[in-house]
Amino acid sequence: MRVITGSARGRRLETLDGEDVRPTTDRIKEAIFSIIQFEIEGRTFLDLFAGSGQMGIEALSRGAKEAYFVDNSKKSLDTVNRNLKTTKLDNKAKTLALDFHSFLLMNTTKFDIAFLDPPYKTGMLQQALEKITDSMKETGVIIAENPFDEELLSNYGDFVLDRQYRYGKIKISTYRHKDFVK
Repeated sequence: MRVITGSARGRRLETLDGEDVRPTTDRIKEAIFSIIQFEIEGRTFLDLFAGSGQMGIEALSRGAKEAYFVDNSKKSLDTVNRNLKTTKLDNKAKTLALDFHSFLLMNTTKFDIAFLDPPYKTGMLQQALEKITDSMKETGVIIAENPFDEELLSNYGDFVLDRQYRYGKIKISTYRHKDFVK
């Protein structure tokens, strides 16, 4: 797994081992960053179920002002921190060892972009989508990755489903504030 473009382009990222880990493929990562390519520069990015941190690192490499990496696994955050050092992007990052519920309850930062890719079919994605809207700027975008056959609602709070994309068995959904849907 590598950083696709930007200041850390080509840098190899460490991944996690195990059956519980499912990194976003390079194909899907590239598609997601194509969708938001003009919305990254100078923005605040949230990688809520960070894993190895590749999505937040890609955002930083492409010019995001800062990125928050949240994961309840110490092993995951250790990997994120090593990857941030390797890419020399650690000065723009905040890592938090919290489950998503706790983070969203105590968070006071407003995000421009939030990426949610929790373990599939656990209900965590739907729970996170219900809570994350309070942490988003009105002009922000929420990006959810999940299996194609897993249902999501058409709106969570004031954020409504803007677009869905299918990549094999994976679905990417973008949510935007109802006042800013194109």
